[in-house]
Amino acid sequence: QVQLVESGGGLVQAGGSLRLSCAASGLTFSSSYMGWFRQAPGKEREFVGAMTWSGSTTSYADSVKGRFTISRDNTKNTVYLQMNSLKPEDTAVYYCAADIDGGNLSARKSKYHFWGQGTQVTVSS
Repeated sequence: QVQLVESGGGLVQAGGSLRLSCAASGLTFSSSYMGWFRQAPGKEREFVGAMTWSGSTTSYADSVKGRFTISRDNTKNTVYLQMNSLKPEDTAVYYCAADIDGGNLSARKSKYHFWGQGTQVTVSS
């Protein structure tokens, strides 16, 4: 019943910016936590950032802190990942995820119940 659909990926040069979108449906948004993860070839899926749906609390991986920002548009039931100052090491498939249990924001993949299909981000040098 819950569906997450990412979009906005593409090819960008190092130093550029990109904004990813995650359209969510079927969630009780007020009680949901939203996360962003990424997976590069040959690597494990890793935490990028997370936020409460209200936007009152956010958490970011050290590797993206200060460069990436999570936000949401309540009228569109959409969360965003704004990525600035992109680096080649940011190249990965990016996934959004939803935690419907709440509690604490988490970097653990197992905390998230639903996942989108992913969108490719490629940063060239």
